[in-house]
Amino acid sequence: MMTVAVTPNHHIASIVSSAFYGIWNLFSGFIVPRPRIPIWWRWYYWACPVAWTLYGLVASQFGDLNDVLDNVLFGFIFAFSIRAFNFQTR
Repeated sequence: MMTVAVTPNHHIASIVSSAFYGIWNLFSGFIVPRPRIPIWWRWYYWACPVAWTLYGLVASQFGDLNDVLDNVLFGFIFAFSIRAFNFQTR
């Protein structure tokens, strides 16, 4: 919405927003984990809204589980189910 507000039309806004999304995905900790981000770019990880969103999702879903084996098992079952099952009917 910010890019639409500061650009003259929605075509340019989509180009500018895709640049924002690429940078945010790179520094969110999803593609490159936080410890592997160079120290001089780590400030951007803390300023990135996508990083806070991913952290909130992971912390709310897995924050109270103490056994790592459960987390890995549930994650594997989820990934396998998404790949193997198709409930769309046409």
